[in-house]
Amino acid sequence: MRTPIDRPAARALAVEPFHAMRVLARAKELEAQGRDIVHMEVGEPDFPTPAPIVEAGRQALASGLTRYTPAAGLPRLREAIAQYYLDRFAVPLSPSSVLVTPGASGALTLVLAGLLDPGDEVLLADPGYPCYRHQVTLLGGRPRLVALRPESGFKLTAEGAAEAWSPRVRAVVVASPANPTGAVLDPDELIELYDLTRARGAALVVDEIYQGLVYETADHTALAAGSEGLFVVNSFSKYFGMTGWRLGWTVCPADTGQVLDRIAQNLYLAPSTVAQYAALVAFGAETMAILEARRSQYRERRDFLLEALARVGFGIAARPRGAFYVYAGVEAFGVSSTSLATDLLEHAGVAVTPGRDFGVIDAEHYLRFAYTIGPGGLGEGTRRIAAWLQAG
Repeated sequence: MRTPIDRPAARALAVEPFHAMRVLARAKELEAQGRDIVHMEVGEPDFPTPAPIVEAGRQALASGLTRYTPAAGLPRLREAIAQYYLDRFAVPLSPSSVLVTPGASGALTLVLAGLLDPGDEVLLADPGYPCYRHQVTLLGGRPRLVALRPESGFKLTAEGAAEAWSPRVRAVVVASPANPTGAVLDPDELIELYDLTRARGAALVVDEIYQGLVYETADHTALAAGSEGLFVVNSFSKYFGMTGWRLGWTVCPADTGQVLDRIAQNLYLAPSTVAQYAALVAFGAETMAILEARRSQYRERRDFLLEALARVGFGIAARPRGAFYVYAGVEAFGVSSTSLATDLLEHAGVAVTPGRDFGVIDAEHYLRFAYTIGPGGLGEGTRRIAAWLQAG
């Protein structure tokens, strides 16, 4: 007799696995066999969570602060996030417009759930973070991919969005800095996108999860453009080094806060209490000094990796300006990126992510390298790649 799970929902079947996680699983298998693997596939900072944050978490546990918080988060943390935008970006916010969530993924789910009706379309960058299109699909929407080109810096601009527009577009989702390309939208480009979406009655959702990890320009936020119809998603994971704490936030328009709060109550009840108390010190001077020192190290890693990859034949058509990835072209090697990623793992002992994780347009022409390992690992990894390519 067939059970309901024998017939999963079509929307569930449309969700593909992370190929980066498949690569990671195979890398772990090889390590279990005694192989030494250099990991450049997963976008997780190698730095530990800053000590002040860890200590604040310990104190919260010792004080018994383990009960539910409001669904929208601790009022003190919402106030701290609003103050952060004022102090760092000169953008005043009401704490009521800030909702704390279980990671940026929780924030994105919350925002999309509040925006989309079945059949609504969402403009998404290709290449881009795969969860965007999968979450849209799961919520009954339709991803509408916009091809990004290296000659334009892999940016989804207002001009590109306007060309791809359809009457069913309900929202535009962009990331700045972006995964996998490291592209950063300049303030005027964000304003143009904001003006376009407002004029056409759609929402603009800006994922700023890599905010703080910028290397050529001053740090900035889309919230400087305005607030009507604008949602910003962010997280304590990347810049703040709190990946496993699972804590993020969204800043939403004033008229949507109560709606998103109700959805949050039903989706996950509340974010992690201990993580929220720990995050109260994330914006303090001691923590920020640690994070800025790490940002300088990321920039040094990026510069080393760019030079090393170009030297052995990878194409660097668009220099990454943020995040911690290099999206490198593989045309010179005459094989697909999936094939090359497999060979590099199996024969050179280097784990990287094929472009198919990030879209469908030209995906097999690119590999993503994460520089979330130290200089020694980057040096060993690029040395192995160079040796294997030369031997082949």
